Amino acid sequence: MSWRNFFTKQKKKDLDQGLEKTKQSFFNKIAHSVAGKSRVDEEVLDDLEEVLVSSDVSVKTTLKIIDRLEERVKQDKYVGVNELNGLLKKEISDMLYESNVEDIADYVVPKSDMPHVIMVVGVNGVGKTTTIGKLAHQFKNKGYNVVLGAADTFRAAAVEQLTIWSERVGVPIVKQKMGSDPASVAFDTLQSAKSNHADVVLIDTAGRLHNKVNLMNELTKIKNVMQKVIPDAPHEILLVLDGSTGQNAIEQAEQFLKATEVNAMAITKLDGTAKGGVLIGIADQFKIPVKYIGVGEGVDQLQVFNRAGYIDALFEGSTFTS
Repeated sequence: MSWRNFFTKQKKKDLDQGLEKTKQSFFNKIAHSVAGKSRVDEEVLDDLEEVLVSSDVSVKTTLKIIDRLEERVKQDKYVGVNELNGLLKKEISDMLYESNVEDIADYVVPKSDMPHVIMVVGVNGVGKTTTIGKLAHQFKNKGYNVVLGAADTFRAAAVEQLTIWSERVGVPIVKQKMGSDPASVAFDTLQSAKSNHADVVLIDTAGRLHNKVNLMNELTKIKNVMQKVIPDAPHEILLVLDGSTGQNAIEQAEQFLKATEVNAMAITKLDGTAKGGVLIGIADQFKIPVKYIGVGEGVDQLQVFNRAGYIDALFEGSTFTS
């Protein structure tokens, strides 16, 4: 199925609008750097390198892209500036395909006799609880029975916010009083989900990074306790990152990867930033599938990430001329 069949008109519109700030900033910078140039030479590539880094693509990923473009220029001898858009699109597209295992088709849960458990991690303020609420809404709309677990017991606001989402979406929530053991909440949540034949469990966790050792111990304890109820839980550890923080998102990813075995990512708030290029660096550096992106505040504007759709939305209508 092509990505064009995958996207409804509304989804494509949301994606286009969500990436508009990134697109305008990114391509305006490139257009300025190649103004008056007729061919891609060392100077153009140096300018492009600066643009990519300043667009939060990350230094490592930028150097990889520039190296590939340099090889192409060497092979073809002469590459006109008007070809740069297509070359850049291809290199970024190839990089995303190399970095992600596969595109997921939709909000699909593997068939099993046990609930599918997703533990959601990320620092406070990245949109973690909101992402859980939106995922709950979309899983429920697919016909799944969903249970929420409020294991971020260190902030009363986190439990309150998740409770509001549970009421808004119409799914049950398991919670305890503030300061309770997060692992205990996770244990109770899985027991409830299992006894009620739930399909999906979404577990919120505390988002503290001030002490890596404590974070690692806490997340490990939550996993170990959950496995007493469902042996292979959690099936997914979803790291939520705020796309508007640029390079800080990459630093946060590094910290959480040291603390736990993240196997999926969600990048939020892409609509409110010109730093959407950070997704490229995150995918390339960590080789962990980006499963969801946030392109608006609406409950349906958390989208399943589709690489081809993202690339087309980013590059559509952009050309460079000498």
